[in-house]
Amino acid sequence: MSINSLVKFSNKYGSLAGFVLAGGGNTSYKNKTHLFVKGSGTSLKTITEEGFVKMKRNSLGAIWNKTYSADTAEREAQVLSDMMAAKCHGEEAKRPSVETLLHDLFPQTYVLHVHPTKVNAITCSVNGEAIVNEMFPEAVWVDECEPGYILAANCKKNLTEYKAKSGKDASVLFLQNHGIFFAADTVKDLNSTVSTVMSAINAKLTVKPDYSVCETDTATAAKIAPVLRMLYNAEGGAAVKFAANKTVMKFAQSREAFEVLREPLSPDHIVYCKAEPLFLEDFTPAGIKAAFDELTSRRGFMPKIVFAKGIGMFAIGGTMKEAETALAVWEDCMSITTLAENFGGVRHMAPAMVDFIVNWEVESYRAKVSLAGGNAKALAGKIAIVTGSAQGFGAGVAEYLAKEGAAVVIADMNVGGAQATADKIAADYGVPTLAVGANVSDEASVAAMIEKTVLAFGGLDIFVNNAGIVRAGSLEEMTKSNFELVAAVNYTAYFLCAKYASAVMKLQRAAAPEYMADIIEINSKSGLSGSNKNFAYAGSKFGGIGLTQSFAMELAPYGIKVNAVCPGNFLDGPLWSDPEKGLFVQYLNAGKVPGAKTVADVRKFYESKVPLGRGCRIEDVAKAVLYIISQKYETGQAVPVTGGQEMLK
Repeated sequence: MSINSLVKFSNKYGSLAGFVLAGGGNTSYKNKTHLFVKGSGTSLKTITEEGFVKMKRNSLGAIWNKTYSADTAEREAQVLSDMMAAKCHGEEAKRPSVETLLHDLFPQTYVLHVHPTKVNAITCSVNGEAIVNEMFPEAVWVDECEPGYILAANCKKNLTEYKAKSGKDASVLFLQNHGIFFAADTVKDLNSTVSTVMSAINAKLTVKPDYSVCETDTATAAKIAPVLRMLYNAEGGAAVKFAANKTVMKFAQSREAFEVLREPLSPDHIVYCKAEPLFLEDFTPAGIKAAFDELTSRRGFMPKIVFAKGIGMFAIGGTMKEAETALAVWEDCMSITTLAENFGGVRHMAPAMVDFIVNWEVESYRAKVSLAGGNAKALAGKIAIVTGSAQGFGAGVAEYLAKEGAAVVIADMNVGGAQATADKIAADYGVPTLAVGANVSDEASVAAMIEKTVLAFGGLDIFVNNAGIVRAGSLEEMTKSNFELVAAVNYTAYFLCAKYASAVMKLQRAAAPEYMADIIEINSKSGLSGSNKNFAYAGSKFGGIGLTQSFAMELAPYGIKVNAVCPGNFLDGPLWSDPEKGLFVQYLNAGKVPGAKTVADVRKFYESKVPLGRGCRIEDVAKAVLYIISQKYETGQAVPVTGGQEMLK
């Protein structure tokens, strides 16, 4: 034996699809004197030796000889206090699993408690007990009851009765609406028992859920998600995940089809998805708000799962992790509901049990710990798109936004580069990221970029219009096609991006009247002062400032600030330094710098024009962007970041 074996089989079952919910489930190892049980809020999939709590078995056993209060809340607090006192020295900071007493009841060395979807298709079915008695005559069944001490007491009673009747210890325990316990003296025997039970259940399944993707009205879904997000958190500190597949659509087709999901199946479904989902038929902001507020007022909690008739399902959370967890847990709920058709149909939790779980401190603690991971950074919970962000200024700005806690969308024509940047930012800063291929001069591509963002994250708070292009040349050299290309990417694309980004931000403002959002154009010092033999670029940037000021006036009533950042020359970046297409080479070939013989001559010329003596850097621009976001009383501004080369007038 060893704790090592415990860790290994815990990781194994924690990693199996459909075996645990939200990192839940628990495991233990015991010897004559001590029990090592999973700590609350830890995940079986990733647990290490430090994640287990060492308990004194004699102290746990003494709990059964005590008399506790008849009041439910007082009793559970008293039992919890005694269980915490049973921890060994050095374990004070840990909290043992709520099922610790159940683990200690089994005399076997190893115990595994999980909530396999296919098992719960039986435990959450109307014929659950009869089916277990038929399929697993040597297993023990325990009816639904209050979790904690009462559940442990009922398990103790049923296990004792089983041993008295059969002359042996039970190795499998089914809990109505709450999963299964496996027990064995070796990991090999435990694995064998699990395999036997699961194989028997698999053989009975003819009706199965279908999660294959199906078509739906994603445009409407993208109008619903931002409203839900702001109703959940009026400051935008929330996330919404959208799902549409054949199983979702089965329940979303009508209120009648949805009704079977309205009541919860297990404590986990309540903990992570609340005790009632919402069904929408009116998709206007006012209609969504009315339905959302009605459920919130009636039940005392905001819905975390929302079905839109004929559209799909939305999972809501205070963080992306929370929304993703709610989505996964509710997929489990739909799977159980479907699979239970093989066993006579679904059985919901009793109303009294639902109320108990809703108000139980232990489950509130478990959800809080397992979903922890938020932070107090300035942009935590915010969603940002940065165009042209596979590299250069755009990648740098995206990185700075991520450092401050924002989820970032890396949008670029270079899809591979966008994915690489998104992956790196996610790994470095632990924020949600999304890579999107986008041609900002194409309206359909821009609309798709915004829609993908909203369906992935739930909304949009910050749009950084960074994608740009330079084609230098004199009047004699400039071609019409190059001129139009520069205008399309630097000017027309800004209009397209502002149009579609602001539409989402307006929906959010409709749901939360005090909410504010940002559209920020990465302009240029060439938007503040003409540029010799670079008129195509300068003209597009002058136009960009005109758009910024005009958009700012139009969108101010919706709480959308529109500003521009005007960087100086990014001399170290690929735009300038690329040996084949960089501006140093272009300007040298165009004769833009009198007397310049080499690229070094061109660089020196441009550095000499900056009072602070250097080119602009990524961090200079990123800090300006962060300033604009933090400043709530500035709109329509063009902020120079030029080292003093261009100054406000």
